[in-house]
Amino acid sequence: MSGLSDDTLRKILQQIQQQAISSQKQLSIVRAQIQSKEKERKILALTTRELGHVPRDDSSTMYKGVGKMFIEQPRTEIDIEHSTLEKSLNEEVSNLTKKAKYLEKQFDEANSQLKDIFHSQQRQEA
Repeated sequence: MSGLSDDTLRKILQQIQQQAISSQKQLSIVRAQIQSKEKERKILALTTRELGHVPRDDSSTMYKGVGKMFIEQPRTEIDIEHSTLEKSLNEEVSNLTKKAKYLEKQFDEANSQLKDIFHSQQRQEA
């Protein structure tokens, strides 16, 4: 590092710092998305649990809320939609968790690089 000019070193530090800031911002966005999906999953689990208490006979009508309206649907369609939505939410949470781990790793690497540069500069000055 002793061969680098102050200007070049400053540019490298800015670049690493921008990467760390970008990773931190993306990480907070991903964490918010994970929380949102977890909330959706809990609501779906509660809905499924409550529907489990409703008797399964052909005479009962089920309605699905759509905006400010309700649409009549057979129980089997609602069950299929719920299971599909549950699988989808599980997949999304899994993918977002992987993305969060990657961003955390990227942020940690950027911080590590900054620390290494500062330590090497301190050793050179001493």
